Amino acid sequence: MARARRIPLVFLSAVVVATICSAAACRRDSPPVPRQTESIPDPGQLPADAKKVIVFLGDSVTVGYGLTLTQAFPLRIQDMFHAEGYNEIEVLNAGATGDTTAGALRRVEQLIEPNVKILVVALGGNDALRGLSTTQTRENVKAIIEGAQARGVAVMLAGMEAPPNLGEDYQAAFRAAFAQLARDYRGSISYMPFLLEGVAGNPSLNQADGIHPNEQGARIIADHLYPRLRDMVDQLPQPGAG
Repeated sequence: MARARRIPLVFLSAVVVATICSAAACRRDSPPVPRQTESIPDPGQLPADAKKVIVFLGDSVTVGYGLTLTQAFPLRIQDMFHAEGYNEIEVLNAGATGDTTAGALRRVEQLIEPNVKILVVALGGNDALRGLSTTQTRENVKAIIEGAQARGVAVMLAGMEAPPNLGEDYQAAFRAAFAQLARDYRGSISYMPFLLEGVAGNPSLNQADGIHPNEQGARIIADHLYPRLRDMVDQLPQPGAG
């Protein structure tokens, strides 16, 4: 059974950014003591209803443009979970090259199957690239969040930055759209202000196009996301609880 994306790779139109948010927003937490693994079977041996699926809804950065399947950050995160004994975790890389928030909104419902417990929303780069309305971007992401929550799925929102060539006003409005969502859903979602924190604008962490993270850049994204996702997994209701 595939443990990563079920959506084929295609070529991107893509994500963007030379601006970097505050590093404090993406600090890494201290790693915990790994969970006891002796009684946890290999993930391939787990029955389907015992698995907890994390869906990564994104664009070419999530797909892992220019990288192998195992180098893209979603599968790296799955490997990090398994290394700490969370063998029930399975990742679905639902990135789609060139996707906008509107496109993701149209396809997200079919991705939320019964075992999906967490949805990571990592979108916005292509909205900015096309100069789409920041209001519409915010409303699309809002609809994605509310649709997931209505089905009992926890949500992590990873923000994005607009490129500087679109002007300071658009950049500010774009950033504000994600910040507003974080305020609106404070306490009910996990929020990372900038998916490419510490990676964007660094030539050593990006491919030749200056847009897509290379293997090391993808590793940094995984390192930033993993502690937050691990906390979310730890807070999921246990079978039979309540």
